[in-house]
Amino acid sequence: MPAPRPVTKAVIPAAGLGTRFLPATKASPKEMLPVVDKPAIQYVVEEAVRAGLDDVLMVTGRNKRPLEDHFDRNVELEHALQEKGDLAKLALVHEASQLATVHYVRQGDPKGLGHAVLAAAQHVGDEPFAVLLGDDLIDERDPLLEHMIAVQQREGGSVVALMEVPIEAISLYGCAAIDGPPGDVVRITGLVEKPPADEAPSNLAIIGRYVLSPSVFAVLRQTPPGRGGEIQLTDAIQALIATEPVHGVVFRGRRYDTGDRLDYLKAVIQLAADRDDLGPLLVDWLRGWLTTRG
Repeated sequence: MPAPRPVTKAVIPAAGLGTRFLPATKASPKEMLPVVDKPAIQYVVEEAVRAGLDDVLMVTGRNKRPLEDHFDRNVELEHALQEKGDLAKLALVHEASQLATVHYVRQGDPKGLGHAVLAAAQHVGDEPFAVLLGDDLIDERDPLLEHMIAVQQREGGSVVALMEVPIEAISLYGCAAIDGPPGDVVRITGLVEKPPADEAPSNLAIIGRYVLSPSVFAVLRQTPPGRGGEIQLTDAIQALIATEPVHGVVFRGRRYDTGDRLDYLKAVIQLAADRDDLGPLLVDWLRGWLTTRG
């Protein structure tokens, strides 16, 4: 049996309009919204790099130029910081531009997540690859993506990140049917996009991390529009189940949802509270502020 092709590339779909955060996202991409003191997209790229994937393709759309600027050098700013002797801030500016080799491709028509992933086909080629969605931030202390890559290298096929949610919330997610009890790694037998709670095959929700077989591209080219009139990645992975293994890694670690306004605020507070430089003062202030609110 030939050795598995290594996973070396990460694809980050970033073409969405960010309408939940209007008017903040009218002229700036939602991926650039700050989470404490870094844009959300930088956390995602850092996660890919920690997993050994420093070849990153962002699938973008109109008005996404700030993403390219963030991961590019800013010579004028670097010079100004150098002249001021502000080496700490200079290091932070360098960090963003030196994280990874970042490429960009335009999605064109916004036809859904499956369509965005298909836009990566030429760059990825014939090898497995990771897909990271920017709305889900995974804590750096929880090596989810590394675990998923290890499962893919051992089992082949594709791997999907899953999370147990209350059954009444499953209609907000893609949902997995599995073979056997929900251990840390499960064999997926079916996927359905946002099912009603009384029709869901489990309470295992798909979250925004995938390690996919390159076979998904041929399937996506034949996948018709599904729920919402969009080409659903879930539908394509469901079709793959008939021809190759699809596994799930059940994640029980720290995940920060930045997909809507309230969860975004929670993510900022949680991440800031865990930092040595901000946490003690922030938590102390929060306790006092909550006391005054009664």
